[in-house]
Amino acid sequence: MSSTDVTETKVSEAARAQASRRYRSITASRRINIGFKLLVASLAVIFSLYPILWIISAALSPSNSLINQTLIPPGATSDNFQRLWNDPQHPFLLWMWNSVKVSSITALIVVTLCAFAAYSFSRFRYRGRRLGLLTILLIQLFPNILAITALFLLLQQLGNIPTLSWLGLNTHGGLILIYSGGALGFNTWLMKGFFDSIPKELDESAKIDGASQFQAFRYVILPLARPILATMAILSVIGTYADFLVARVMLRSTENYTLAVGMTLFIRGQYEKEWGVFAAAALVGALPIVLIFLVLQRQLIGGLASGAVKG
Repeated sequence: MSSTDVTETKVSEAARAQASRRYRSITASRRINIGFKLLVASLAVIFSLYPILWIISAALSPSNSLINQTLIPPGATSDNFQRLWNDPQHPFLLWMWNSVKVSSITALIVVTLCAFAAYSFSRFRYRGRRLGLLTILLIQLFPNILAITALFLLLQQLGNIPTLSWLGLNTHGGLILIYSGGALGFNTWLMKGFFDSIPKELDESAKIDGASQFQAFRYVILPLARPILATMAILSVIGTYADFLVARVMLRSTENYTLAVGMTLFIRGQYEKEWGVFAAAALVGALPIVLIFLVLQRQLIGGLASGAVKG
């Protein structure tokens, strides 16, 4: 074997050794990376599931107390759920229906108004358009809680007008009015970003085929905007279904309470607080939101991603 062949053999062996070391290094770093990701994911799952398991444990516990609560309650029973259905002083199903009604109507109003407003901001150019967008964005910097006193007085005045008494204090109409007004700004921006991602040529093509501006919006744009419509509906329902503070201030009578407000009656007793029933109510009350999210989660993800387009 010549010296050249020996040299080439040594070089090839060195190259293979170097490649092998590099492969082992990459494999080790990849294993560490995967292990770290699994650790973080496991901690996130535990952090998310523990409160749910704890609430389930409290709902099944016969002690009806949070003292010495264990994750696996001894003598688990469904008594708390039975008391939830059969307590005439705490109409849980009525509260749940009130929340579903208020959140559904709010979502319908928000989706409808925001669709028209966002389409206008996205497709038309007119004086005051930019100012309107900036004003909407500025308003969203201030949450509803800062205006709670003004909103209270507004509903009080509306309640004194005979034809608008259904928008006054202690009415679901007034609550829907507040929720709808508070959700318009953010959702208009979100939907505008989605409309900006839809080519304007589709509108022009529909007009060439004889469609009016509204028909192009109704039959061409809205079907394409289904993900953002579902996203907006879900966010509106979630934001209003579990709201406590505004509903607690505006509603007075027990039969008009929404779910979050009514549930506090279980733990407001002077001598006895029904924590087990409260936990059972929390579990049952969360089911509508969970079902809605499971059904529409694809549209939610797609709507949020597309709505982030800069316009």
